[in-house]
Amino acid sequence: MNNTRHTGTGRHRAPVSAALGVFTLSAVLAAGGASAQDAPPAIKVGQIAPFTGAGAEFGEFYRDGAALGVDHINAATQEVLGGPVIAEHLSEDSNTLPTPAIQAARQLVEVEGVPAIIGGWSSGVTVAVATSVTIPSEVLQISNGSTSPLISVLPEDLEADLLFRTTASDALQGVVAAQLARGEIFEDYSVDSASTIFINNPYGQGLSNAFARAFQARGGTITAQVPHPEEPQPTYTSQLAQAFQGDPEMLLAASYPGHSATFLQEARDIFDQTVWQFVDGNRSQEVIDAVGADDLEGLIGTAPGQDPSIPGFENFATAFEEAYGHDRIPPFTESAYDAAMLIGLATVKAIADGHDSVEAITGTVLRDRLREVANPPGMEIVAGDLDSITAGVEAIMNGEDVAYTGAAGPADFDDSGDVITPIAIWKYTNGSIENLQIQSPDDIPAE
Repeated sequence: MNNTRHTGTGRHRAPVSAALGVFTLSAVLAAGGASAQDAPPAIKVGQIAPFTGAGAEFGEFYRDGAALGVDHINAATQEVLGGPVIAEHLSEDSNTLPTPAIQAARQLVEVEGVPAIIGGWSSGVTVAVATSVTIPSEVLQISNGSTSPLISVLPEDLEADLLFRTTASDALQGVVAAQLARGEIFEDYSVDSASTIFINNPYGQGLSNAFARAFQARGGTITAQVPHPEEPQPTYTSQLAQAFQGDPEMLLAASYPGHSATFLQEARDIFDQTVWQFVDGNRSQEVIDAVGADDLEGLIGTAPGQDPSIPGFENFATAFEEAYGHDRIPPFTESAYDAAMLIGLATVKAIADGHDSVEAITGTVLRDRLREVANPPGMEIVAGDLDSITAGVEAIMNGEDVAYTGAAGPADFDDSGDVITPIAIWKYTNGSIENLQIQSPDDIPAE
């Protein structure tokens, strides 16, 4: 059984028995695998999540999503290999800011010796951790929620190939957000002009720019793109004054809950402006509580992933609710599960290839096997399906090809470490959030 340790704010996770229920598969010892008396090497896996700061609302969900993935892979390897392959899941607080996240990553890498880290959610955190800690230390990082287009072309990673993500780039979300705003998706929803207010980090910059390009390409007018600091501020009146110059019909808010909760109230109360469109960073109960359900009623936004109709998401959602009792699944929770599962499957592949000690299973060893367990062709491993995961572990140990299909969608990594997932269109309604429509990647234009 893996040991999840968490140093930020939040409760301890449920035990494996709660997460998995009754697990009864025939014991199989694969050729070349370890026996029950000779357990496999078990690595530590780190995670950086926003337990405090502007994204604090989401940290425990991402921790628990990853923990469920660890439980699932360990249950499968216990059955096939006679023991877990992930000894500990260590989650640290990013504070939703680069500097604390770098310190947390150094703790995980230099003190705990993890070969792989899940996170972060914030693109600014992910880029800072990658350039300052994980890439120089040759540690694999798989982000569950960083969507900045910069990550695809990060100069420090062009040769290293150590930065991956289990969610889509905002190059896709920006286009869908522009399609939405220009009336290409819903006939009764369209604006001719817009401004953006965005967090001044790779996430906000990339999403604002992607939206603006696609909006203008569709004949719309962008009156302003206005950044605000990463650190939450007591007021955003100066940024809002810039954003509302030129009298745009709509404001796109590309930011996090800790920021949006303040500047949306000011947009309403000071500038009398309530025509807003949202992104994944605002899909938030904190925003509802701060702004009020009435003023948000019917307003819409976009977010990567979360197609509830795919088997992987259905399986994950059922197991996640049973294990932790959460009443909702924020965006990127399922992709935290996928990141943990993929690290576990890459570890199994390393063991199958003869890496028979913890010291031998390094970040680069995992990196070199990640696409082998994720990308087609191969036997499909379906997220959240314990029979499928166990059969996949057995197939890996037998030298067969496998391909993981995640809770967030296909985990088919390209040369940049990116995947393509659906984009959801969602709305605030009755004090909660619901999906309106899922845009398939096949239906999203390039620009």
